[in-house]
Amino acid sequence: MSTSRPDPRSPLVVDTRELSRRPGSQRELDVTVPAPADLGIEMLAVPEGSPIELGLRLEAVMDGVLVTAEASAALAGECVRCLEPIDDEIDVRFQELYMYDDTRDAATLDDGPGSEDVSLTDGDLIDLEPALRDAVVLDLPLQPLCRPDCAGLCAECGANLNEDPDHAHAEPIDPRWAGLVGLAAEAEAQE
Repeated sequence: MSTSRPDPRSPLVVDTRELSRRPGSQRELDVTVPAPADLGIEMLAVPEGSPIELGLRLEAVMDGVLVTAEASAALAGECVRCLEPIDDEIDVRFQELYMYDDTRDAATLDDGPGSEDVSLTDGDLIDLEPALRDAVVLDLPLQPLCRPDCAGLCAECGANLNEDPDHAHAEPIDPRWAGLVGLAAEAEAQE
């Protein structure tokens, strides 16, 4: 359960006053908001400030406001195998129930298991950022690739194997036999 109050000026904070807490009333919104900082994982994220297209449906229910959302945004990052840049898009859907903060059962929310997972309104305001962040981060691949068959980098010299699939190195010589290789090369040169 979050103890910080949402900033009403934040683009991801929505005012639900129009719903009047009447179950069944609803409101639909299509908005474009700037991406908050750190929306993603280390190797792939929505660039801070880039536009996120949000389609929202807010529905008043008995205990709060049910938010159903679709979000689309651009992604930027790098491939974990070859370190080439990745430019992609993400489309996520999420649904979250924001319980009214003044009608919640304190015993259930404050002491029960999972109480920290309950989203609350703050008066008539709801903060969509935590739900959006969860939806985006959970939808991202843990190891983003530039393409499914990315060959990565050569472990010996760092060459990009996607650009040179026939890249190879001479088989390493066991140091115990290195002296004999030198003798063989000398014998070949004398012939």
